[in-house]
Amino acid sequence: MLEDYVRQKVSEKGMLLMAHVVVGYPDLESSFELVKAIISAGVDLMELQIPFSEPIADGPVILKANQSALAGGIKVDDSFAFAHRVTQAFDIPFLFMTYYNVVFKRGEERFFAEAKDAGIRGAIVPDIPPEEGESYVQAALAHSVDPIFILSPTTTPDRLAYLAGFGRGFFYCVARKGITGAKTSFSSELDEYLGRCRKATELPLALGFGVSLKEDVDFLKGKVEIAVVGSQALRVLDADGVEAVGEFFRQLR
Repeated sequence: MLEDYVRQKVSEKGMLLMAHVVVGYPDLESSFELVKAIISAGVDLMELQIPFSEPIADGPVILKANQSALAGGIKVDDSFAFAHRVTQAFDIPFLFMTYYNVVFKRGEERFFAEAKDAGIRGAIVPDIPPEEGESYVQAALAHSVDPIFILSPTTTPDRLAYLAGFGRGFFYCVARKGITGAKTSFSSELDEYLGRCRKATELPLALGFGVSLKEDVDFLKGKVEIAVVGSQALRVLDADGVEAVGEFFRQLR
């Protein structure tokens, strides 16, 4: 189970890093080399984003990567095949990140059966709340894929308590309102928000949206179990290539 993996690794490392890779960006072979470079740098978990035309939670950097992958002909089948390839090659947990339309079009049962067969351990689908996703949650759990739910600074205590009943693996805490890739202020305001999340659930917490510097990761130590890095790694990839992304993650670590 993801929760057990996270807790074991946290006991060894103190805090984990999770990377975000858009499958097929800039192409499938480059994506594989990117995964390889990131894992060699010491990353502990990885989100594989199945490209989608309207990634509403994502900012311009990840949006561009999604659109480029789709323009390059990447299909959902390619993402499943890619997931199988990397889970066979590397010994860390991989999660799918996508949007519910992708799951719906494939069929929930089929999606999660194939995800399990591909070695996927969790799913982050930001636009399916549990009150509208009973069958989604049931299908995920039936195939041993942890549904990862999102918490935000605007989530009320009552809502936090409600979501806590559905959580598996860990909760993904977004650092601020809005989309990925914008600047986040790592300050005492986060402490209050994360304190409310801690009060609501005993599951590990991941925090993303704006983690881009070693100082950000250091700030989060002792506050969350997982720091999530996405847009900044794509900026490094676009500017300097795959090897530079590996070095970027080494510096974060």
